[in-house]
Amino acid sequence: MEDEVDRLVAAWRRERPDLDVEPLEVLSRVSRLARHLDRARRLAFSEHQLEPWEFDVLTALRRAGTPYQLSPGQLLTQTLVTSGTMTNRIDRLAQKGLVERLPDPSDRRGVLVRLTETGRDRADQALAGLLEQERAILAELSRTQRAELAGLLRQLTAPFDNIPG
Repeated sequence: MEDEVDRLVAAWRRERPDLDVEPLEVLSRVSRLARHLDRARRLAFSEHQLEPWEFDVLTALRRAGTPYQLSPGQLLTQTLVTSGTMTNRIDRLAQKGLVERLPDPSDRRGVLVRLTETGRDRADQALAGLLEQERAILAELSRTQRAELAGLLRQLTAPFDNIPG
């Protein structure tokens, strides 16, 4: 089975035989797959009236477990955005009734962000839709192949996930 990356690599090998284009065989496929995954994510989220960033914040709160709340700083760590961006996102989600701000009992100046019941339902439904889309993307792979691919990708991504700051 040949794909577009095979054709791209063959063209580069023909045009630039002096270069080792082997990284393209893996990373161009990862990049193309990321675009397909982004489309699938957007579709799954739009069916539940959510933007990708909204899903990220809501599911960070959902994963926190009962009572589904985190500090804005904890949300920053999990979503990798700036504090100004997070403040704006919390404001917008609160306006939609998906989260609420509560005083932090351990810090008089702080707040906690809590998922509302509506927010929890929306996150759960969007997650189910996302998993359906992702299963379709992975349908050509056996369970063993999926596990092997997950392990190989983990090797590539773990160093980036463990960079301080």
